[in-house]
Amino acid sequence: MINIDKDKFKLEFKNQLDEFVETLKKYVSDSENQWTIKGFIDVFQNIYSISSDTKLLSKILEIHLFPKFLEFAHKNNYEIILATHQNWYPDISFISKSNPKIKFAVDLKTTYLLDENPDFCNGFTLGSHGTYFTDRNSKKNIQFPYNDYLAHYCVGIIYSRSELNRLKETKIYKLIELEKIPSVIKNFTFFACEKWTIASDKSGSGNTANIGSIQKISDILAGNGVFKYLGEKWFDDYWMNYGKITIIGKDGKQKKIVSLPDFLKFRGKDETLYNPRASKINLKGGNENK
Repeated sequence: MINIDKDKFKLEFKNQLDEFVETLKKYVSDSENQWTIKGFIDVFQNIYSISSDTKLLSKILEIHLFPKFLEFAHKNNYEIILATHQNWYPDISFISKSNPKIKFAVDLKTTYLLDENPDFCNGFTLGSHGTYFTDRNSKKNIQFPYNDYLAHYCVGIIYSRSELNRLKETKIYKLIELEKIPSVIKNFTFFACEKWTIASDKSGSGNTANIGSIQKISDILAGNGVFKYLGEKWFDDYWMNYGKITIIGKDGKQKKIVSLPDFLKFRGKDETLYNPRASKINLKGGNENK
């Protein structure tokens, strides 16, 4: 157990992150809100444009922003430790130089606006609810045991995709053509939050044990996740038990609990504590979770 004023240091770190993310849009954007990264350059001064692949974009953004994270750590007296392996959590561990018990987990998360409804984004995956999440002292796939961190944060990036450059193939330009190269993404929104505050009660991906986020942008920025009226302990309890508890459905058959209202009913709690924020939309712009 960490014998320090957890809430005090959490608030201090959150305020530092909020101030930090306010500087990032200007750092990555030009005067027209286009991404300043245009592609890769070789020794022959050929510039290779960036495709619209989201994993590639996420990695390049991470590289682009890393110097700013170093500045942030230096300014606020933190040591910075990157994940030892590619699939480990978190992306960055911040450790206070004055007290190494003060650790914060920060993941960089990116997603894009939905074309059919720009009030919504494609959503984030907020980390695994597997071994290191359920066993808070586990060292499997995590830099430090989950319990060692005072809080778990996301630095989130929401962007829109360029109509001109939604291409899978790469084009080659000469250095003299730099200003003609279209940016593949633009119109960035940066924010920082504890990950539980934007969590949904649905998995973030079909084939891995990832926690999903809500998708309505105004709710993301306000921290209006489905656990808003319950708090982090209920977020932990739900995702530790996601898909593991079975109940009898209306048809008399057993079913796994994979929704928060069912979980609250199972725990004997009022189902109205569920905050049904939009996690998915249909193509008509409606909220599937209403």
